[in-house]
Order: sequence, then structure tokens, then C-alpha cells
Amino acid sequence: MNLITLTEPKSPAAEAYRTLRTNLYFAMLDAPIRTLLVASPDSGPDAAVVLANLSVTLAQAGRRTIAVDANLREPALHLAFGVPNTTGLADWLEGGADELGEPPLRATALSNLSLLTSGTLPAIPADLISSDRLTCAIERLAAMADLVLFNVPPFGRVSDAAVLASRVDAVLLVIEAGKTRLDRAQQAKDILARAHARVIGAVMLGAK
Repeated sequence: MNLITLTEPKSPAAEAYRTLRTNLYFAMLDAPIRTLLVASPDSGPDAAVVLANLSVTLAQAGRRTIAVDANLREPALHLAFGVPNTTGLADWLEGGADELGEPPLRATALSNLSLLTSGTLPAIPADLISSDRLTCAIERLAAMADLVLFNVPPFGRVSDAAVLASRVDAVLLVIEAGKTRLDRAQQAKDILARAHARVIGAVMLGAK
């Protein structure tokens, strides 16, 4: 998984992520966005790639950013940033104390960007994603940063993305040209409508 915004900052792809950052700023003019879900109708790491690179550009612009891997089935952000996936979100949520302690954030190469990996994968991820503790965790993280971005499994396969979409400020869809089927994109749209989620736009990958 290539963090092109770090490895090739002058490339057209890196510039496209900076344009995406600018468009996100415009979306914030309508209503504040502190928590953002980045998700795809399809399987694969595409949404995680977009989230990771967008997080980098936000941090480079001075925004305090936290990237959270809430994909408790096939996590990918630790691979993007080259860190171990040991203690993370799942371990934080499953802590024995009544109240959440401090989140096990990991530092990155950028001073404004922190990472919360998935951590130990739970037996039943949907239970953690649906828990009140996750709502508290979202609030805690939002108080620590200008923007918190969440990676989740694809829409349609499991309920995780729909549940989290209803708890964040906005959703950014990731569509891949030549791969994302129309019926799956429509299904994701319908799921988001039922969740009363605010969709601020879509990213098209692989367009020529």
C-alpha cells in the first residue's frame, strides 16, 4: 500500500489528494466535520489507501488528524504506515474499566498525524462497533483532533459501515472505475440513506 503523498509528493496523484483535501474544506462550510467515515462498496484496500493519503495531506496542512482503523475484520492502516498492529481500537474498547482510558495512539512520521490501529481482532466485531463504548470513543477522539477519519469494511458485506456511518459527521465514498458495480454503489447509497448519514461526495479511483 503506497502512501504516495509521502513518497511522491510532487506527483499528479499526490496533487489529487490535496485537491480532495480542499474539497473537504468546502464541505465543512455547510456544517462542521470532525469525524469522517471513508468507505467503499467493494472489498479491497482502496478506501484505506484514500484515507491514509488524505490523512497525510491534512496533517501536512497543519490539521491535527487521527486515522482510525475501525475495520476489525481485515485491517489495513497499519500496513500503510508500517507499524505493528498490536494494541489498538478493539483492545481500547474491550478494556475492563467502566470508563475508557487513554486511546493507544501511535505516532507517525508527521507531527500532526496519529494512528489508532485495529488492534486484536475480536470474535464478533459487530458487537464492538455497535457498542455505546464506541460512541464514547468517537467523542473522545474528536476532542483530541481537528479531524478523525475512520476506515471500515465495505458496505453490504457486514453492518459495520452502516452503524458507524450513523455516528460520524460525514461519509466519503470510494468508487473504483471498472470495478465498482452499479448495483453495489446503489446499495451503499440506500444503506447510507437509511442510516441518515451525511454523504459529502465520492472519490473515483482509476478514472482515465
